[in-house]
Amino acid sequence: MSRNLKQVCALVLLLGAFAMADQKKRVAVLNFDYGTVQNSVAAIFGTNQDVGKGISDLLVQKLVQDGKFSVIERNALEKVLAEQNFSNSDRADAATAAKIGRILGVDAIIMGTVTQFGRDDKSTTVGGGGASTFTSKFGLGGLKKSVAKAVVAVTARLVDTSTGEILSAVTGNGESTRSGTSLLSAGGSGSGASAGAYDMSNANFANTILGEAVQSAVNSLAEHLDANATTLPTHKVKLSGLVADVNGNTVILNIGTKAGVKVGDAFEVQRPTRTIKDPATGKVIKTIADKVGTLTVTDADEQSATATFNGTGAAKVGDVVKTPN
Repeated sequence: MSRNLKQVCALVLLLGAFAMADQKKRVAVLNFDYGTVQNSVAAIFGTNQDVGKGISDLLVQKLVQDGKFSVIERNALEKVLAEQNFSNSDRADAATAAKIGRILGVDAIIMGTVTQFGRDDKSTTVGGGGASTFTSKFGLGGLKKSVAKAVVAVTARLVDTSTGEILSAVTGNGESTRSGTSLLSAGGSGSGASAGAYDMSNANFANTILGEAVQSAVNSLAEHLDANATTLPTHKVKLSGLVADVNGNTVILNIGTKAGVKVGDAFEVQRPTRTIKDPATGKVIKTIADKVGTLTVTDADEQSATATFNGTGAAKVGDVVKTPN
């Protein structure tokens, strides 16, 4: 194969990878509700632990690892929740979840519930009854063999951020069993995990039978969500900003990657010509603007973007830039 042909093939593969990345649906994962299992959680850990947040964090890690979705960073989600001051009960509502998703510019919100979190133990008798004349003769009865079984179940809903419609509902189940009695020890008869091990992303917790059951449930849930990845509708993110600097046909915008701007994005440049005010309140209710050109983004950082202007006139500082309809 010639060098030029190799370069062409490499370019095709690279473009294909970019195209696949663009096709990924953007999602955000809310903390799971765990109200129905809160008493069980407190009994296991000795105090209340936010297992809903722990499970949602593990789900984010798994979805990112699987690569079927583009998952919004948890810090960005927490910032929006803090700014909007949504209560926990509000977040459990599909309509509110859709609103959060629209603010984040994602295609869907994943919201869920922990429906089972605890133990389902068995105790069997070995050598009891007629099975052992030795133990029977000396009145020792059967020997008890304890088996600790951890069980975890979670449900999740994919919510369309445009309509608030629940696109799909999936379930994940996990369990793990070992000889012994503790859900929070690595061995069959080891002591309970330390307080620090209750971080569900911590390896110490992951090695307990409860941690194994949690991870199994999360993996099962992620598998079902991944299967729905290609069926989600894609929603175009509407962006707007202002021209901050002009140098010939090179324009600097006051929005960047933090707002969702990417290299290659196209914008309309509009110049406000007059405003219409409510005669009763004096508030501006509509702005009339003329289109003066278009922009194509050539470079972007977190706070700004560089673009090439194309129009009959020239762009000016203060012009409005918007995603085309």
